[in-house]
Amino acid sequence: MSIQLVDYYHALLDNYLNNHPGLSIYDDCKKFANNVIQDDIPPEEIVKLHREYVDERELSETDIKRSFDILHEIVKYFGYSYRDYKKLIDRVEVHDKEVDLAARLQQTMLKTEIPQFDSIQIGVISVAAQRVSGDYFNLIDHKDGTMSFAVADVIGKGIPAALAMSMIKFGMDSYGHSQLPSDGLKRLNRVVEKNVNTNMFVTMFYGLYEEMNHILYCSSAGHEPGYIFRAEDDDFEEINVRGRVLGVSQQTRYQQDEIKIHIEDMVIIFTDGVTEIRKPDGEFIDKKYLLNIIHAYKHMHPQDIVQLLYEELLTLQDPGKKDDLTILIIKRVN
Repeated sequence: MSIQLVDYYHALLDNYLNNHPGLSIYDDCKKFANNVIQDDIPPEEIVKLHREYVDERELSETDIKRSFDILHEIVKYFGYSYRDYKKLIDRVEVHDKEVDLAARLQQTMLKTEIPQFDSIQIGVISVAAQRVSGDYFNLIDHKDGTMSFAVADVIGKGIPAALAMSMIKFGMDSYGHSQLPSDGLKRLNRVVEKNVNTNMFVTMFYGLYEEMNHILYCSSAGHEPGYIFRAEDDDFEEINVRGRVLGVSQQTRYQQDEIKIHIEDMVIIFTDGVTEIRKPDGEFIDKKYLLNIIHAYKHMHPQDIVQLLYEELLTLQDPGKKDDLTILIIKRVN
């Protein structure tokens, strides 16, 4: 304990024993207690300090008994502090249980199998910054040569976000193979608008890949732009579909694009946890930098590409500013 606190305590006792106890003394006791609690000094140290004070001074029996008023007042604040601490711990435990429940809910309800096709390869990685992710992806093989897929980002966390994503997955899984992205987003928008908290919105890139003609139909609800790597040109082009985020208005309509995919072309979709990564110096990484990494590994399987890209991002990212991130790559092969 610091000399200043020892002197403070001695002064408290001197003032109390030499004068009639008043409100100011108890205010000083509270101030002293706050200081020792902040310095993480246990009550035993205060008792020891009090005993030393009594031993050093020739106090009457009456003064010794009166001095315990100060000790009692100060130790009392430790009780208040402990009760507040216990309440905080109880709240944290309840919150942790809720987060664990949400995490299990995601793992059970949002599990997605990666479809297998002869002429396309798929790579995907989705990593949560915390136990519960605000990102979501889904891939549906309709068993007729078409595949629906979506990458979404829920603006919200915890159980509400997990529930919102489970509703979206159920909505996607319940639609037929003919569900075009613009229609899919229109229906999902109604689900989100009716059933999700008004402060929670969802961005989504929705695609339908037709393997027979190798055509990508796609729409976006306020999501990060997707990219196409054109093998013939050895360059990237941005997918220029735009739309309002899900959950704002039931009347929202979504534009749809139709894109031909050639051999060795790749469809690339991110969430903003990728494109808005901050480096330790506070600067955002450049999207061109991300695409250059993908370009360097273009000859590899998409699953290897997304894994290598993720590992590269880990070396750049400020550990204190992590966000959920998802990367999906679909590659046409012979």
